[in-house]
Amino acid sequence: MDDRTRYEAVSSRDARFDGAFFFAVVTTGIYCRPSCPAVTPKRANVRFYPTAAAAQAGGFRACRRCRPDAVPGSAEWDVRADVVGRAMRLIGDGVVDREGVPGLAGRLGYSARQVQRQLTAELGAGPVALARAQRSHTARVLLQTTPLPVTEIAFAAGFASVRQFNDTIRQIYARTPSALRAEAGTGLGAGRREGLRAGIPLRLAHRGPYATGALFDLLAAEAVARIEEVAGTPGSRTYRRTLRLPYGSGLASLDEASPGGPWLEARIQLTDLRDLTTAVQRVRRLFDLDADPYAVDEALAADRRLAPLVAARPGLRSPGAADPEEAAVRTLVGRAAAGELVERHGKALDVPCGGLTHLFPEPDVLAGSAEDPALRALATALADGRLRLDAGADRDEAEEALLALPGMDRPTAALIRIRALGDPDVDPYGTPGAERWRPWRSYAVRHLETAGAAEAAALS
Repeated sequence: MDDRTRYEAVSSRDARFDGAFFFAVVTTGIYCRPSCPAVTPKRANVRFYPTAAAAQAGGFRACRRCRPDAVPGSAEWDVRADVVGRAMRLIGDGVVDREGVPGLAGRLGYSARQVQRQLTAELGAGPVALARAQRSHTARVLLQTTPLPVTEIAFAAGFASVRQFNDTIRQIYARTPSALRAEAGTGLGAGRREGLRAGIPLRLAHRGPYATGALFDLLAAEAVARIEEVAGTPGSRTYRRTLRLPYGSGLASLDEASPGGPWLEARIQLTDLRDLTTAVQRVRRLFDLDADPYAVDEALAADRRLAPLVAARPGLRSPGAADPEEAAVRTLVGRAAAGELVERHGKALDVPCGGLTHLFPEPDVLAGSAEDPALRALATALADGRLRLDAGADRDEAEEALLALPGMDRPTAALIRIRALGDPDVDPYGTPGAERWRPWRSYAVRHLETAGAAEAAALS
């Protein structure tokens, strides 16, 4: 995409490109998403940036009207398997906030200097600036949705000091933290911890059509008791699950119905607010919210076999996983056995919430207790680090490590690659002619599976 095409997208307020790039206006000092409803600026006054962090580094502040920091993430980072793509997934997961740039570089297998150089050259911002942009968005969400004190929000969002927090918010939003809170009407009072107890309300944005019903059908069919549940009737269901997070645990709740805009209504409860960024990103991966359905549907609709399926379910997603290690174990053993593992080895929540009472057992627990040799081998590899399935894992290396495990066959390893690693281009079944569906074979498989399930339900 060249700048002429980008400007045409801005002129037509094309929401398909929200998150793919940002534009800034030199005469106002503001940066926006392509679909911003404001009057289109003159081309001579427009600058384009690949990330919000790059626009901020250029001295621009976020538009108050279109809130460019709240757009879906670029679908490019889910597709790309190179160092930049892996780095962006890890930054999104909060690795820089927890482990710093050296921790990010170590996970990628590069030096911190190499990572800094590659990200800056391609994205216009290094890992610190990218993480800073993410922290500022988390802080704005907390300021405008919870009554927590500003000091607590600063550290929960990942800032090293209150002064750094105040300076960043002023620079990016041209507002003090108190002014941002006042705009949202979030007051302080005796219920200062209510946001932490009842959960933080969020709107998780996506681009384009979203086949919500099909995804909730899949989640309901796969749900494992005590860690997941789907309640309600089709069209108005709620999916809830427990989350194991770096600083504590959490509960995520998402509604199938999302009236009013291109987002899913969600609520996240946390034992430690520092986990908010990580929790949001893991839920986004589970629901495949950063996908580009326009690109996927256009490519798959060109195939005669898939065209009617795409027309029937535009925006069908290929879900990932909120916990990749859990997803790997569940793919290997199946739903029923996974439920037994939760019953026998799952960690009980300190405060159960309805039917959600446990966290899925960690790999080191299963490595020392699993009776199934294949499960024990998988859990041991995950526990000792020989197999990595985190957001920045190399997908090819992970699949090779999976296939080296006893009891692991190629289709199972491929299914783990789809769900645990979020790979959009995998055909686990060796479908004839699947090469023509590249680079979206995972989505093609989902269409075929969903259509098959619908036909089976109609015949039953």
